[in-house]
Amino acid sequence: MMVEGMQQQGQGGPLGRGGRIASDARWLASGAAGLLAAVLALWAFRGLPGGAMSLWVSSLPLFLAGLGFGPASLMAAIAVAALALLLAGNALALGIFLAAFGAPALALVLAAGPREAPRLGLPLALFGLIPAAGILVAALLLAGEPGGLEGAMRRAAEIGLARMGLPAGDALLIEMVRVKAAAIGFWVMLALLVNAAGAGTLLVRAGICTSSPAWREARLPAWYLAFPALALVLWLAAEEGADALTLSLLLALAMPVFLHGLAAFHRASRAWRGRPMILGGAYLALLLMAVPVALAATGFGLYDILNGNRGRPSPPPQS
Repeated sequence: MMVEGMQQQGQGGPLGRGGRIASDARWLASGAAGLLAAVLALWAFRGLPGGAMSLWVSSLPLFLAGLGFGPASLMAAIAVAALALLLAGNALALGIFLAAFGAPALALVLAAGPREAPRLGLPLALFGLIPAAGILVAALLLAGEPGGLEGAMRRAAEIGLARMGLPAGDALLIEMVRVKAAAIGFWVMLALLVNAAGAGTLLVRAGICTSSPAWREARLPAWYLAFPALALVLWLAAEEGADALTLSLLLALAMPVFLHGLAAFHRASRAWRGRPMILGGAYLALLLMAVPVALAATGFGLYDILNGNRGRPSPPPQS
């Protein structure tokens, strides 16, 4: 996966030839990726222009280091970013960066395995397990606060609506509170997915890697379905008006099934005439009618998993 020149640079021990970090491309990539990720995170937390976008792409340098130079390089990049954020005196930025981007990026790269033959099933499962774990941890940490997790989500929703100048009606707040935790997890994991795919493409174009993982070939393992099934049971058993936690868990754990459905649709449509127009229409429908189309994609993903991907065409060469 690595170009020959960079393989040679990586020889000679962990510090490169002659014991110098500057002679080893892995550690140069780690330092650059860590510093850039820290700058992007600080840009957002300092409220600078474009900060919202910079936070969402702060994991891109981490994936460039991890996918291009391996997990050790990624761990070093996370350590550099954490040190930079710590020296900047922003403990909140450090905590959010590590929890939302640093640790998940490392888990995804480790789960994917060797760059030469990545395993995409487990990383896809982590797109549900990681936000679900985050929701449970948040619920435990906020257990002593007024209203617990639901109270914190309600206060966050009130602040968000106030900033947008919208009335904070009870009915709207109730619905926002029920799905807000899952929505946060969805956007964080979607950002990780987009950044990972983008990093793979950039590494190939730069000649650092010869191929990138074919993310649309990811297939969710059947054992994963036990998690959303359990969340569904817990949600159905929850008392009315007190189901925010269980509903958030259900939605978070259903996200990989939804992504599997989209990937399965891409695979199934390979032989169709007018495929680009069909796919474009499907994503347009997803934007215009998000809930019913998302449910349909999730249902198709569930069918494809239970059907064992029977009759699937051979995957095309990775690019």
